[in-house]
Amino acid sequence: MQHFRLSPLLQNSVSDADDAVPQRVISSRSPPPQRPRNSIMAEGYRDFVAGTVGGFSGKLLDYPLDTVKVLLQTQNSLSSSSNSTATSTPISSPSSASTPSTMTTTTTTTNGRVYRGAIHCLRHTIETRGFLSLYNGMTSPLLGAMAENAVLFLTYGEVRRMMGERPGEEGGELGLLQLAMAGGVAGAIGAFVLNPFEVLKVQMQVMNSAAVVDGSSSSVVNAMTTRRKYSGTMDCFVQTVRNEGIVKGLYRGQTSLLLREVPGNFCWYGTYEAVCKYQIPDGGTKRDLLMSNHMLGGASAGVAYWTAFYPADTVGSQMRANPMYASRNFVDVFRGIYTKEGYRGLYRGWGITAMRAVPAHALIFAMYEQTMCLFRRFDPGCDDCTEKRSGSISHF
Repeated sequence: MQHFRLSPLLQNSVSDADDAVPQRVISSRSPPPQRPRNSIMAEGYRDFVAGTVGGFSGKLLDYPLDTVKVLLQTQNSLSSSSNSTATSTPISSPSSASTPSTMTTTTTTTNGRVYRGAIHCLRHTIETRGFLSLYNGMTSPLLGAMAENAVLFLTYGEVRRMMGERPGEEGGELGLLQLAMAGGVAGAIGAFVLNPFEVLKVQMQVMNSAAVVDGSSSSVVNAMTTRRKYSGTMDCFVQTVRNEGIVKGLYRGQTSLLLREVPGNFCWYGTYEAVCKYQIPDGGTKRDLLMSNHMLGGASAGVAYWTAFYPADTVGSQMRANPMYASRNFVDVFRGIYTKEGYRGLYRGWGITAMRAVPAHALIFAMYEQTMCLFRRFDPGCDDCTEKRSGSISHF
């Protein structure tokens, strides 16, 4: 029987073909290339810095109206906490000779209310204590806004990358629901950073208000001492920690803040991304949007944020303004406000809050996007935006 042997050339061809098959299988199953760790850290750094700039800008703009919101939310708490014996009489206007440093007295209106509405609260505060009193305790919320937005945008970006977002690649864009969920996660983490600043902010804002809640002679002395309770934000921090501790003092109202921040940021980022996607030109990307487009998205997001669960903010303001609420839980305080004042009490101050959110949140997102554009143009480590370095920073 005769045996046939393959020629050496044919044997090599068959061997090469056999080796090529598993190589193709292996390459098809290999995972996509991973980004270098330093690139991911650089992206987080840019989100952190841009969020800080946005938070600083927005808080400078909206803080006076935030003071009005807090005074409206806490006026019943203040009137009940002072040893009031005054009858229900109209609010008395201060004389023209009064100055912010002069002791003024104001009687409460029916049901313990001090202010008839946002405009009256704004005018009354300026007349009795001066315009700059609207900026009382500015240091704490300014630092808080910078820290909160830095953590929010950092976490939001990291969660998006963990969910598989790869901008510019086919199939690498996340859906609106995924983006909103990433915002909710960012809100949950940011709430723990923000709460101590919120406690200090609210106490500084309502400090002077307690001095003019009751105009009866029996409470004038108490009002004067209440007015000078804290000499500044640092003194407020020291006294709060010394008298109530870190957890009960600085994290008072944490549940209410979580209930505000999680749904609020779910709607905040979800609305912003939805409005921006709606404005993207055909065949373009989000980077083709103008600054005015980002401002429209931010303004819409601000209103959505405060509308999502505003009663949680009302309850939180009550709990942070008055230490007597420290031992009461969220549901108890919520029920007490609803029983006494109904839905109107839970939504008091929403109008002025939504109004201030429009310019403030438009500025937050505009400054965030502007800062990111600067990174894209000047940061040599910005690997995903090389094409932007030769272009303009932004368009108005």
